Amino acid sequence: MMIHLIAPLIGLAAGTIGSMLGLGGGFLMVPLLNIAGVDIKIAIGTSAAAVFFNAVSATIAYTKYGYVQYRAGILISTTAVASAYLGAHLTKYLDVNTLRLMFGVVLLVVAFRTAVAENKKNTASTRSQLEWGNRSLSLLLGGGVLAGLVSGLFGVGGGVVNVPLLTYLGVVMHQAVATSSMSITLTSVTSAVTHYTLGNVDILLLAALAPSLVVGAQIGARLARKASSRTLKRGFSVALTFIALRMILKSMGLQVP
Repeated sequence: MMIHLIAPLIGLAAGTIGSMLGLGGGFLMVPLLNIAGVDIKIAIGTSAAAVFFNAVSATIAYTKYGYVQYRAGILISTTAVASAYLGAHLTKYLDVNTLRLMFGVVLLVVAFRTAVAENKKNTASTRSQLEWGNRSLSLLLGGGVLAGLVSGLFGVGGGVVNVPLLTYLGVVMHQAVATSSMSITLTSVTSAVTHYTLGNVDILLLAALAPSLVVGAQIGARLARKASSRTLKRGFSVALTFIALRMILKSMGLQVP
């Protein structure tokens, strides 16, 4: 099939951008696969499974650079795994379109604030400013709950929550992106298994996507390392705006990929 021939290009693009911004790549993979003719449920399910390969590769790359904050990533993942399962089941009872509209607006605000935020810390520094205490522990665990719910309800990666939360807590942008990738590695397993049991994963398509996602993650991590904090923030804001607008349009009943 033609889709299996162009899938590596989709994986390379999604893997590079996703790992560079700590978003996993699913936000780009799903619409591109859908535009290429893949059924939306299969696109979401296969993307959810494919993100694991991208996140693992990105985490390995960022680990070599010393950017991953393991303790923070594990705390976020601990609650996100459970709430992602809950979020998927809540779609049966909640008005998802209303929630999609509200969250889309919130993401636009976050995107704007991220883009215009002054970088008060040394952009060349790789030292985290996260201060451990009851406040940071509570926010990381609570952020994980929100990241999981968002993932389960709307099918977007937890990076849209992880990165802003970590930077708010004082983690420099490079480490926030890396730690988000590490967190996605753990939480994506639950999502991948769930979609597989539902029959939403195309194994052949997954096999076509995985290698280029792995390569893309390595490229994205290298680009992120060379980029300034301001550049990463602006790139993250653009991606967040794309996700937000897509959610808002879908909440209005428009058939967007």
